Amino acid sequence: MKDTWYKWELLFWLWLAFFFNQADRQIFNVVLPLIKADLQLTDAQLGLVASLFVLVIGLCIPVAGVVGDRFNRKTILCVSLLVWSAATFVTGISTLLWHLIFLRSIAVGGGEAFYAPAANALLGDHHTKSRAVALSIHQTALYAGVVLSGWLGAWLGERYGWKTTFYVFGGVGVGLAGLLMLRLRSAPARATGTLEVPDWRAGIRAFAAEPRAWLLTAAFAGMVLVNVGYLTWMPTFLHEQFRLSLTQAGFHSMFYHHLFAFFGVLLGGLGSDRLARRSARGRLVLQACALLLGVPFIWYMGQSTSLTGTYVALAAFGFCRGVYDANIYATLFDVVAPAYRATSSGLMAMAAFLVGSLSPYLLGVMKPTWGLSGGLSSLSVAYLVAGICVAITWFISSSKKATTFV
Repeated sequence: MKDTWYKWELLFWLWLAFFFNQADRQIFNVVLPLIKADLQLTDAQLGLVASLFVLVIGLCIPVAGVVGDRFNRKTILCVSLLVWSAATFVTGISTLLWHLIFLRSIAVGGGEAFYAPAANALLGDHHTKSRAVALSIHQTALYAGVVLSGWLGAWLGERYGWKTTFYVFGGVGVGLAGLLMLRLRSAPARATGTLEVPDWRAGIRAFAAEPRAWLLTAAFAGMVLVNVGYLTWMPTFLHEQFRLSLTQAGFHSMFYHHLFAFFGVLLGGLGSDRLARRSARGRLVLQACALLLGVPFIWYMGQSTSLTGTYVALAAFGFCRGVYDANIYATLFDVVAPAYRATSSGLMAMAAFLVGSLSPYLLGVMKPTWGLSGGLSSLSVAYLVAGICVAITWFISSSKKATTFV
C-alpha cells in the first residue's frame, strides 16, 4: 500500500519540478520586448538566444538519456533542477547579448535537458497500468507552468523590471530542488541493485533498428518545431498585432491554448490506456488524428484578424496538441525495450529539439518581411507532416511481426 501511494507522491513532486522546468523557459518569451528595449537587441538576436537555448537542449538530451539509464535518477533530477534554477536566477544580471547566450541558452538549457529522460523513465518504472494517465498528469505541469509564467512573468516584468522575473522563478526553483532531494527515491529495482545497467551503445542500436521509433521521432520534431515557434513569438504577436499590454499578451497567448491542452491531455491519457488494452495500435490512432486535426487551427491562429478568432484557434490547437502530448512517451515505450527507455527518450528528444531550435530564429528573420502572421501560419505544415509520420507508424504496427512492449 505504501509503494502504491508513493508512485502518486512521486508524480506530485515531478509535477512541481516540470512546472518550473516550463515556467523558466517561458518567462524569457513573455518579457522579450522589455529585454529588447533594455539591452537594445534586434528581433533576430532575440530569436538567436531562443534558438540556441533549444539547440543546447537538443545536443545535451541524448547524453541525459544515457545517463538516466545508467545512474541514479533521483540524483539526476535534483541536480538538474538545481542547475537550471540557479542559472535562471543569475540570468537576471545579464547586460549583454553574450550574457544571455551563456546564462540562458547554455546554462539553463543544459540543466533542463537532463530532466525529461530521467523523469519520464522514473514514472514509467513506478507506473505500469496507469502509465499513460501518470504521464498525462505530468504533462499538465507544462501547461500550468507556461500559463502562470505567461501572466506572472509579464506582470513582474512590467512592474519591477524583467530581471525580477528571473530572480523570483529561479529562487523558488532552488528551494524546490532541496525538497526533492529529501522526498524522492529511486525505482525499487534500481535501489536493490536488481536492475541490470544497460550498455548505452546497445540502447542506441536498439533505437536505430526500430523504424517506428524514427517515425515517432519525426512526428515529435514537427510538434516541437511548432510549439517552440508559438511559445517564443505568440506573446509578441498579440502585443504588436492587437495592441495588448505585455501582461495581457503574456496571459492570453498562453491561457486558451494550454487550458484546452490540459483537458486534451487528460482525455488523451485516459482514452489511450483504454484503447491500448484493446489494441496495441490504439495510442497511434489518437496521435495521428490529433496532429492532423490541429493543422487548420495552427494556420488560422496567424491569419485571424480578430482577437476572438485567434483565441478560438489557439484553444482548438491546444486541445489537439494535448491529445498528442498524452501519448508522446507512451507510444515510444510501446516500441522500445524497457531497459532503453531513457536512452530512447533522449535520442527522440535530441532530434526534436535540434529541429525545433530553428523555429524562433527563422520566425525572427521572417518577421520584418513576412510578418509574424505569415510565419506562425506556416508552422501548420510541420503538423501535417507529423500526422502523416504517425499514420505510417500505425500502418507498420499493424504487421503481426511488430513487437509491442508493456
